[in-house]
Formats: sequence, C-alpha cells, structure tokens
Amino acid sequence: MVPKVTQEHRWPCSACGAELRFAPGQTQLVCDHCGHVETIPAADAPRRARALGELDLAQGLRDDLPDEATAEVRTTRCPNCGSVVEFQGASHATECPFCATPVVIDTGSQRRLKPQAVVPFQLTEAQARDRLTGWLGGLWFAPNRLLEFTRKGRAMAGIYVPYWTFDADSASRYSGERGDYYYTTEWVTVEVNGRTERRQQQVRHTRWTSVSGRVARAFDDVLILASTSIPPHLGNALSNWDLSALAPYSPDYLAGFQAEGYTVPLSDGHSRARDWMGRVIAEDVRRDIGGDEQRITDIDSTFRAETFKHILLPIWMAAYKYNGRSYQFLVNGQTGEVRGERPYSIWKITLAILAVAAIVGVAFYLNDQGMLNR
Repeated sequence: MVPKVTQEHRWPCSACGAELRFAPGQTQLVCDHCGHVETIPAADAPRRARALGELDLAQGLRDDLPDEATAEVRTTRCPNCGSVVEFQGASHATECPFCATPVVIDTGSQRRLKPQAVVPFQLTEAQARDRLTGWLGGLWFAPNRLLEFTRKGRAMAGIYVPYWTFDADSASRYSGERGDYYYTTEWVTVEVNGRTERRQQQVRHTRWTSVSGRVARAFDDVLILASTSIPPHLGNALSNWDLSALAPYSPDYLAGFQAEGYTVPLSDGHSRARDWMGRVIAEDVRRDIGGDEQRITDIDSTFRAETFKHILLPIWMAAYKYNGRSYQFLVNGQTGEVRGERPYSIWKITLAILAVAAIVGVAFYLNDQGMLNR
C-alpha cells in the first residue's frame, strides 16, 4: 500500500518569495512584503456543485463516505484547552488561537472529514477590532483596561471555526390537549378603603379538549458548532451567517489564518441538531393545536433524506484576562456581529452605588429642610 502523505500548502510570492496571505473581502492573495497580488481561481460549475452538495448522513455515521470526502491533515491538540489546531503551509509551531498556549505539531497526521465549503473572511483585523471596541464601549461597568486592550492594537486571531450543517425532511404525529378560555361572572368580596364590598367580576376558566394530528417540516442547513474550544453560548449566538456566500473549500482562503479541526464528532453534532429540530417541531405542534393553551402528550417524529455538510466559518477572536479569569470575545468575520463574556469593574460598581446613595441623601436632606422652613 502506498502511504498517504499530508499535503503541505505553501503560498510563496512569485515576485519576492515571501509568504502570501488571503485578503479579507477579496478573492486575492496579497504579499505584505512587496505588495504583489495573485487572484484565487474561481471554481468551475461542476466543482462548485460537488463542494456545496450534501453528503449522505447514514454513510457519514457509518464512516462509509467516498475517499474524496476525507483528507490527511496535520493537527495537534492544545495541551491547555484541548482545541484541535490544524496547521497550514510549512509551519510546525504556532500559538493556540483560543488560549494563546504555544503548540507544536504532532508527528504524523490524521485522516478526517475535510471541509466542503468555507465562508471567506470579509472583515480585516482592523475592522474587527473597531467592531469589538464599539461593542465594549457600550458596556456598563466594564474595566477601563478592557477598552485599552483593543485600542492599543492588541492582536486578534483570525480563525476558521468548524461547523456541521444538517438537512432533513420530518413528519410528526402528535397527541395532546387544546385549552380554550371561557369566562363566568361571579360575585366576590373585596376591601376598598377599609370597607368590605361585594362586586361582580369575570373569572377565567380553561376548557380542555383532546386533540391529535400531524405536522411536517423540511429543515435546511441546521447549523451546529463543531468546536469544543468556543463556549457554546458564544459560538451559537453568532447566528446571522449568510450561508449563500459559501465558496468551495480552497486552502488559499486559509493563507495567513488558522483553522481548527472539528472536536464535536458527526454523531454528536447530529444529536444536537435533532434536539434543535425537536424544539422546532414542538412549536409547530403547538401552533397546529391552536387555542389559548396547549398540552403536548406525545410527539412521534420520523426523518428522511438526512444529509450534512462540514463547513468552516470565519471568526476573529480575542481573549482578556481580568482578576485571574479569562474572557473571550468573538467577532463574526463575515458580518461584524460581536459576542463575548464581559467582566465587571468592582470599583465602578462601588462608585455608582455611592453616587446613588449620595444623591438620595441630598434629596432627603433638601426635603427635610423644606419641611422645616414651612
């Protein structure tokens, strides 16, 4: 058997030999040393169709996909945070983009599902920093050092983060109860200004009726984060992706950036997608039941035509350490949307409390003085 050899991608400038990098918002590789520009070739229609097409989920779960759906990749697991960092070009050492720990490539390589498509970076690092600075400036009680952190030009890491997308056609049978409100007029005893009175009032009741039915829904590109290095509440909060901008995967888009290998297996990603689909189906059932309230007893769903894709999405990342704790900030490299964990300045909160207490104290004092002068 011929051993599989990992392809090492390099982007040497044809003018000076320095390394090229992908220019966000363009389809070009740029040399920072001499300014030379090279255009990334556009994918022809057949290759684009293959790259953006869906893969059969059952085959993927059986690890029975065609050889062209997998590739040898050079990766290493960060010893600190556990992220899987993929190496591009001829580099053998880098810094973990999630926790800044120095990492060196392992010996050998792994065969993994290769990305089919990528949303290329649209924002430059400077633009991402501006978005983050604006977001941080709107936070109440944030430490002053937090704004200085971005204003001083602290480097942000541009990284392609792995996601799964899932498609499925669902059909569901349900049973439950529909609740409809009705009102009766009743006499009640109330107290008004210290006196007891008898009044009429409308009292709401619920009439429950057993129901059953069917709903169906086609799911398209249910997006599931395939990284365990990014907190799910942050990675999933970046929700306004335009997946119509997906381009067939090319290593050229990764020039000058880092890419993380998926750490959420396809099977786990599928389970999370099914959970999300289940919540959507439950809402469909509630709407189908109608009425003022709904009780769902049972939902029996079947899924067919299940497919998936492995894609890479662009994120600018920054980490900030405050009082011994690390905080992460994410900027959507396509739209500029910002999500992050924010620290609070105890000093600012204390000063605010003291200021409010002082204002209240002055108000009471002036009120008392006014009462004495009457």
